[in-house]
Amino acid sequence: MPSISDCKCVLVIGSTSGIGRALALAILDLPSQPTVIVCGRRKERLEELVAAHHATGRLKSVTLDVLSERDALKSSIEEIVNTYPDLDAVLFSSGIQLGFDFTRPETIDLHSLESELATNYTSIVRMITFFLPHLIKLGQGRPTFLYPVSSGLSIYPAAGVPDYCATKAALHSLSISLAVQLKRKNVHVVEIIPPLVESELHGFQGTTQGLARFWLTLEEYTKETMEGLVRGDPYVPAGTAVERYKKFEGGKLEAAAKLYGRS
Repeated sequence: MPSISDCKCVLVIGSTSGIGRALALAILDLPSQPTVIVCGRRKERLEELVAAHHATGRLKSVTLDVLSERDALKSSIEEIVNTYPDLDAVLFSSGIQLGFDFTRPETIDLHSLESELATNYTSIVRMITFFLPHLIKLGQGRPTFLYPVSSGLSIYPAAGVPDYCATKAALHSLSISLAVQLKRKNVHVVEIIPPLVESELHGFQGTTQGLARFWLTLEEYTKETMEGLVRGDPYVPAGTAVERYKKFEGGKLEAAAKLYGRS
């Protein structure tokens, strides 16, 4: 089974902090020694990250705003592909999480809600669409990969963050469909499904003290997820998301493949 160890060049979108940053550095440390491109909006953080690992010569950076206007985003991705023609894997880790209370509809900020939808789902669909011509062409000679990062909350939601859960559920469903469609093109879609993980996001929200009792540390999460990626698992849940996936999602990928074969 093809795995992350087969990749020569991996782009990690949303790698200035948290899960994206941790996975980017773990991929950089693989024995296969791939080139890793860290990517995000915060240029200073990207530069600090590259400077800290300059000795490898294999960590690069690209500044990208996933909420750019559609044509600008397409141009940026075409530039990335032209600069890194060996790019054979893209990991999508950018995302935001906001709370909404629909019992008080007057408090719902629709601009924020729509921004969350665009960041967590629509932008990823756009980027996948723009990367696919390159990945499909490269896939004629070797396996290529898409790694969308969803959430255990894509399986069943936490009602306090309803829009976040809906965006991750959409990405989860899309990942299954794309995995089925693109297999014949040698483009492997591997959904990464984190549980509640230690993150600076919770510090911003003021929820660290309450959630720290339940979350998986970033170090533990990264280790478990990398093990699945190296094995070449078709989907990679971790922590509490493993049991959640088994209970509610087991067999869904195979069922989707069977249904697609009938169409």
